[in-house]
Amino acid sequence: MYTVLVCDDDIAILNSLEIYLRNDGYNVIKAENGIEALEKIKNNTVHCCIMDIMMPGMDGLNATIRLREKNNIPIILLSAKSEDTDKIAGLSFGADDYVTKPFNALELLARVKSQIRRYTMLGSMEHRDGEITTGGLTINTLTKEVFVDGEAVKLTATEFGILQHLMENMGRVLSAEQIYEAVWNEECFASDKTVTVHIRRIREKIEINPKEPKYLKVVWGIGYKVEKI
Repeated sequence: MYTVLVCDDDIAILNSLEIYLRNDGYNVIKAENGIEALEKIKNNTVHCCIMDIMMPGMDGLNATIRLREKNNIPIILLSAKSEDTDKIAGLSFGADDYVTKPFNALELLARVKSQIRRYTMLGSMEHRDGEITTGGLTINTLTKEVFVDGEAVKLTATEFGILQHLMENMGRVLSAEQIYEAVWNEECFASDKTVTVHIRRIREKIEINPKEPKYLKVVWGIGYKVEKI
């Protein structure tokens, strides 16, 4: 049984999400602010976190930043704001997905399932040695590790999934929609900005100079590719 932590200061939303998730077979832990969420994640095994942005004490964005310092569990942010700038901010801070209130409970459950599947199963595709390498960049699909010039680089499950998919299609240009559908394993119902923000975060971690990338390149107007070196 997988465990989902739900963090929201609206008790009605908190309780309704608990019912939906438990009916779908998940164990549920509840928190009413970011501080409480971080404490419960510290003391429990959590496989996915649904985090509201606007909360007293510590909001969801700051909680996401704190959580990402030591943990790469999937984070789905909830917010009443629908502007692209808010979505980009949430993803930039380390979230894996973003859902706008009011939301469809079935869609949210589908996103939870997708995030947990990627988090727990990423790297199940076998290679002869489990490694894919280009230049000084290496990923291990069995251990889910990433190395740049021999130094370990920490990626979230979503970031690893994107990088793995690009490296498995090395030299091929993939559109944001193709990447989303392959990594999220669902039809692309998010804007391509979701993929764009994750690509930027990956670049910041694996490139010496993200503005002049050696590995992860953009082909303007078409998509992204990992260069064969």
